[in-house]
Amino acid sequence: MNVKQFVKIHREEWKQLEQLITTISKHRNNITGDRITQYHRLYQKAAQHLSYSQTYFPNDDVTQYLNGLVAKSHNLLYKDQVSSFKQIRHFFSEKFIGLLLEQWKFVMFAMVLFMIGALGSFLSVMNDPLHIYSILPAEIAKGVDPEQLGKSHDAVDSSLMSASIMTNNIKVAIFAFAGGITFGLVTVYLMVYNGIIIGALAALFWHHSKSYDFWAFIVPHGIIELTAIFIAGGAGLLMGYKLFVPGQYSRGFQLKQQAMRSVQLLLGTIPLFVIAGIIEGFITPADISLEAKYIVAFLTVIGLLFYIVIGKLKLTKVIKDSD
Repeated sequence: MNVKQFVKIHREEWKQLEQLITTISKHRNNITGDRITQYHRLYQKAAQHLSYSQTYFPNDDVTQYLNGLVAKSHNLLYKDQVSSFKQIRHFFSEKFIGLLLEQWKFVMFAMVLFMIGALGSFLSVMNDPLHIYSILPAEIAKGVDPEQLGKSHDAVDSSLMSASIMTNNIKVAIFAFAGGITFGLVTVYLMVYNGIIIGALAALFWHHSKSYDFWAFIVPHGIIELTAIFIAGGAGLLMGYKLFVPGQYSRGFQLKQQAMRSVQLLLGTIPLFVIAGIIEGFITPADISLEAKYIVAFLTVIGLLFYIVIGKLKLTKVIKDSD
């Protein structure tokens, strides 16, 4: 059985389940026993179809659709049994990790775009430092003084700086995923542009033999910050790809489906931006050794890997248990 036959055979049952989800959500206290029985039967069938689709059509849109349908059905069925805290824990420990693993290729592509921009600007400024003025915005280029790196932290309001950085980074993430509506073109531009800025600055500090100092001020918060931006960028690129190549579904359907996924991914990155903002506001300007800042960077890498690996293991266990 190919995917088109699979969809054709079971589409009507999925529509019935969608209708029941809407009906039960609106009239939860007035649902008859027959409706509940029918809902439970369709929910079990959809779960079986999801298992089949994950096995034979793992990369097809129908698997994503069924995953969302089963999740909505499950949440509605056990709505009164799950606390808000458990829902939040479920989202960050399973749902977010699952979405991230499904689209890891697009996240990696966002990182590649960033690296292309960074490498290009680094080579340009490395060959001629004056190129910094044609690459970076004027306010950034004029305000950078490698010799003053780390010497003005006493005048910094860490709390205000942390809040400002978090707000700015979240805005960048929103633009990155929303750029998917433009078939991903805006997202591509943002990924490359952010890479250009970092690469140009890195080359400027390299000319002043300050690379070690520069990266000590970047990587503690940058590891988490860039990871979150790449995730948001990956969501935008996936949306753009699905709009450009919608497959057997309409572009309207793809926009709706991918927008829902992108919003969930964006919500999942907010804690990462909060952590990055705290590090950048309090640890980056702190009067501690450069080595200590590199240690913080190393710990953020370990923390991210631990979170993803544990989440993946837990998600794998949940899927096996459901089978």
